[in-house]
Amino acid sequence: MSETARPTQNIHEYLAEFDDIPGTRVYTAARARKGYHLNQFAMSLMKPENRQRWQADERAYLDEWPMTEEQKQAVLARDYNRMLDLGGNIYFLAKVFSTDGLSFAEAVSTMTGMTFPEYRDMMQKGGRSPEGNRSIKGGY
Repeated sequence: MSETARPTQNIHEYLAEFDDIPGTRVYTAARARKGYHLNQFAMSLMKPENRQRWQADERAYLDEWPMTEEQKQAVLARDYNRMLDLGGNIYFLAKVFSTDGLSFAEAVSTMTGMTFPEYRDMMQKGGRSPEGNRSIKGGY
């Protein structure tokens, strides 16, 4: 590869560009490191005995994990957007909302500010319009 064909951007600059897409959280290595224990907690809910312990006393179960207090509060509040910001992986967090008896679509609807019926209807009509959802700095 010639010198002129190489990208001049480092990986951190490249990944930072994804922050410009409204409502998008790209799961990067930095997020994975930040959310390691949050995601391990969520995956622990795959075992029935852990789900029972979690359902019996959520705070006590969370306190067994070396998560930040902010992560624990986000879990207790079921603030999935905040959990994503704090390093949660949506596929791991699915164990939390599944334990709560929510479908994937029901849980995601809570992340949009819509009721589940509103979210379902929007998605059945083709999803959100890309207008106003393409770039923060570009204004469109």
